[in-house]
Amino acid sequence: MAEKKKCMAVIVSQSKISEGIYSMWLQFPEDYNIAAQAVPGQFISMYCAEGSRLLPRPISICEIDAEGRKLRVVYRVAGKGTKEFSAMGAGDQIPVIGPLGNGFTRKEGKAVLIGGGIGIPPMLALAEALHAEGVEVSVVLGYRDSDLFLKEEFTPYASVYVSTEDGSVGTKGNVIDAIRANGLDADTIYACGPMPMLRGVKAYAAEKKTEAQISMEERMACGIGACLGCVCQSTDVDGHSHVHNKRVCKDGPVFNAEDVTL
Repeated sequence: MAEKKKCMAVIVSQSKISEGIYSMWLQFPEDYNIAAQAVPGQFISMYCAEGSRLLPRPISICEIDAEGRKLRVVYRVAGKGTKEFSAMGAGDQIPVIGPLGNGFTRKEGKAVLIGGGIGIPPMLALAEALHAEGVEVSVVLGYRDSDLFLKEEFTPYASVYVSTEDGSVGTKGNVIDAIRANGLDADTIYACGPMPMLRGVKAYAAEKKTEAQISMEERMACGIGACLGCVCQSTDVDGHSHVHNKRVCKDGPVFNAEDVTL
């Protein structure tokens, strides 16, 4: 695999789509089109202009436009770095490395896609890709309340179901409650979201004897597998660290659920 290099991306557009959540389209140069290399489930690392913030911010890919040399990222403002990004606009430039990590392995048969919170955006690119391949797609999205960011953007590609913690929309409870309430079944489950949700998905997949691919939402530092700041426990021994660890940024962020300990 060719070494990833840093390139300068130009912001095409940016908008606030929910409280603290922003949608940004980036365009890449003709001589290093990151979008043409990207697959659903991967991420990019975006660098701040402020010199004291040395480490890049890893952000999941939400949509891919390979021909237009564009990627969309949807992110939550969680610190000074993402706050800096949120203040930028069309024409501004951001240094980017990517695409990084591995993506989802797309399978034939019925698919259920599960997204929770800021784990929802990367599932949109996957829904688009599976739909284009003729896969029957159902999407289950978990929210805290009735602020259903991105929900409508899934409807061209999938049947969409919602769970809310407060019960204001859809099934009251979590994404597994919504799956059961709607009688959904799948040949493959794909999921991205907070750790408690992924634990529930892993347990549900084991119960149903269904393959599940999960994207781990761990804090990353270097993004290229060198610092071991984002390890998760695995069922086998990692060849790099020689312990039961996997590096989320390098070995993931997508894993088969049965291969990791949550």
